[in-house]
Amino acid sequence: MRVKASPGVIAGVVDEGYGKLADEFRRNMRSGKEIGAAVAVYRDGVKVVDLWGGYRNGVTKAPWGRDTVVTMFSTTKGVSSMTAAVAASQGLLSYDAKVADYWPAFAQAGKDSVTVRQLLSHQAGLPVIDPPLTLADMADPTKLSAKIAEMAPAWVPGSRHGYHAVTLGWYTSELIRHADPAGRTLGQFFADEIAKPLGLEFYIGVPDSVPRDRLAQLHGWRPAEALLHLRALPPRFVAALVNPRSLTARAAHIPGLRSLDDINLPDLRAVEMPAVNGTGTVRSVAKLYGSVATGGSEIGMTSSTLDALIADPAMPTKGFRDKVLKVDTAFSLGFVKPFPRFRFGSSDKAFGTPGAGGSFGFVDPDTGIGYAYAMNRLGFHIWSDPRELALRQVLFHTILRARPQT
Repeated sequence: MRVKASPGVIAGVVDEGYGKLADEFRRNMRSGKEIGAAVAVYRDGVKVVDLWGGYRNGVTKAPWGRDTVVTMFSTTKGVSSMTAAVAASQGLLSYDAKVADYWPAFAQAGKDSVTVRQLLSHQAGLPVIDPPLTLADMADPTKLSAKIAEMAPAWVPGSRHGYHAVTLGWYTSELIRHADPAGRTLGQFFADEIAKPLGLEFYIGVPDSVPRDRLAQLHGWRPAEALLHLRALPPRFVAALVNPRSLTARAAHIPGLRSLDDINLPDLRAVEMPAVNGTGTVRSVAKLYGSVATGGSEIGMTSSTLDALIADPAMPTKGFRDKVLKVDTAFSLGFVKPFPRFRFGSSDKAFGTPGAGGSFGFVDPDTGIGYAYAMNRLGFHIWSDPRELALRQVLFHTILRARPQT
């Protein structure tokens, strides 16, 4: 079924049986809660939903088109963690090896025993880089590597976990760069080993070759505005976020960014930030997860690596309470896993990552689903933004008749 294209409304293609998802997407657009957005679903390796609508720029009213690319904040982490999984499948990494086995300088400041699994699962105690990195540091892998290797853990690694909102991407990139014989950064490794074989348009660091008129303009908010949305955000998280000296506020710091919509600045889009500034089409994220839902053979995913991604998360010795987000969370190998406050997919085998403002991408192995949603009006939920959740509920609870989503 083809959907008529109209600025401010929706366009795209949905297969028979998925029309209710198109209806919900249209309802989102008509509600006034969106500026522009896109959603895509692959099932058993086949694209069954590919919808977009509204405006890629709410000021100029430029329409969101089929080839619009959008920055997805922490939805990027799932793409980056899949890159680490491909490196593991190639034998370049072992999740249970020590990070210092690949990157000797990492052993500084009491980190000599930290494993790759602990690092990727937000258990290494490294959510903050102090003093903060500059754009010049981020653009120079040698400087970046030296600065982040010096950091001392904020807690005993493995005892706690806390969301490494920004730093996880840099540590994962340096791990890959040191393990890869070619010395590629995560962004380049992803481009070569995943984006190229799957034909994805997704960038970790937007190159100059991407026309500026294809970039969605994000419309964001400042941290203090979170005080107006205490029903959407955990109160303890908000209280910590507005305290600049807290671990939470410092963990959320992105060099050069004063409010979330500063991510639109060309310099921040161009540099590699593998935890936060992945930019691409929504269908590319869904296609990546859809490939993994069918085994990931196109990107060389091994069954043992996929089994590791599906497995239940390893609980830190002192429990699942997140030192940064101030609520219970569940992480495994760079991905979020379903937990009581955030149920997604049809079973606990699902894994993916949500992004600030409302975006989300994940794989559901039991149904063969790869799913992604992104938008340019940033919301206030840590996960399950109501716009996204409404789509996911229709897909899983109405169309697939799987468990309700939360």
